[in-house]
Amino acid sequence: MKRALLLIALFTLATTASAIDLPPGKWWRRPEVIQKLDLTEEQQTRLEAISVKSANELIDLKGEVEKANVALRAELDQPQLNREAIRRAAVRLNDARARLFERELMMLVDMRGVLNDMQWNRMRQAADRLPQRPMQQRPNFRRRQ
Repeated sequence: MKRALLLIALFTLATTASAIDLPPGKWWRRPEVIQKLDLTEEQQTRLEAISVKSANELIDLKGEVEKANVALRAELDQPQLNREAIRRAAVRLNDARARLFERELMMLVDMRGVLNDMQWNRMRQAADRLPQRPMQQRPNFRRRQ
C-alpha cells in the first residue's frame, strides 16, 4: 500500500508539464532566436520585463510545490498511514501545482502578446521540432534520490 501511494505520487509529479515546451532560459536574448523570429529590441525589452515581473512569484510558487512534495513524502513515510492526512497533503500539492501552472501560463500569455502571429507561429514550429525532452530534463521536474 505504502509503495503504491509513493509510486502514484511520483507519477503525478512526473506528469506535470508546461503549456508549451519553450527553450529554457531567456530565449529572447539568444542570437539564433532573435534572428529566426526577427525580434526587435523593443520586443526583447518587453519579454525581459515580463520575465523579471514574474520571477519572484514563480520562485515562491515553485517553493510551495516543493514544500507540498516534502509534506506528502513525510506522510507516506509514516509507519502508520493516515489516509486522510495523505489525501490532504495530496490536495495541497495539487493546488500548489495548479497555481504554479496558472502563473506560468499567464506569463506565456503575456509573452505571446509581445509576439506577432508570424513570430508566434515560428516559435511554435521550432518548439514542435524539438525532440521531446525526458521528464528529468524539464525545468519543473527534479528526480528524487
